[in-house]
Amino acid sequence: MRLTKPAAWLIIVVICGLAPQHMAAQHNSPQETFQLSSPAFASGAAIPKQYTCEGADQSPELLWAHPPVGTVTFALVANDPDAPAGDWVHWVAWNIPSATHEMAVNFPRQPELPNGTRQGRNDFGKIGYNGPCPPPGKPHRYFFRLYAVDTKLDLPSGATRTELGRALQGHILGQAEYMGTFRR
Repeated sequence: MRLTKPAAWLIIVVICGLAPQHMAAQHNSPQETFQLSSPAFASGAAIPKQYTCEGADQSPELLWAHPPVGTVTFALVANDPDAPAGDWVHWVAWNIPSATHEMAVNFPRQPELPNGTRQGRNDFGKIGYNGPCPPPGKPHRYFFRLYAVDTKLDLPSGATRTELGRALQGHILGQAEYMGTFRR
């Protein structure tokens, strides 16, 4: 079999590891998967009362690492898919700057923060975070989903998760997820 010059050069580039940086940087390595975590509770574990309606109703600290290449901002949605009324939104935020890699405990409940982060209206009808508050019974799951976004979103503060979802279409580079449970 005879190779053409372009094919031969491609084989040399691949074998020698000489791929241009823009080709090599397309994906994080397996050890560098986009990750979301919280020091407040272990993944899949019970969320402490401090972060619920039975306590101070503070947002838990969230930490993230290894966002995809090209991330400009982050967007966050926290929800309870087990709510009696259907999926219940507890927190919506977007335009979190790419240099940011955490949201502090008791994150301010302001429509817009000085760094450009905007927050939307949750299903309690409030801006910012409101924690788990299920009816007595079985445990509910609470998902925190962080999206790596390739742009700054032109979405006003106070928007809903549905509106955020529309604005995110075609702009999500990656997603990290963390889940906790709570029951009363």
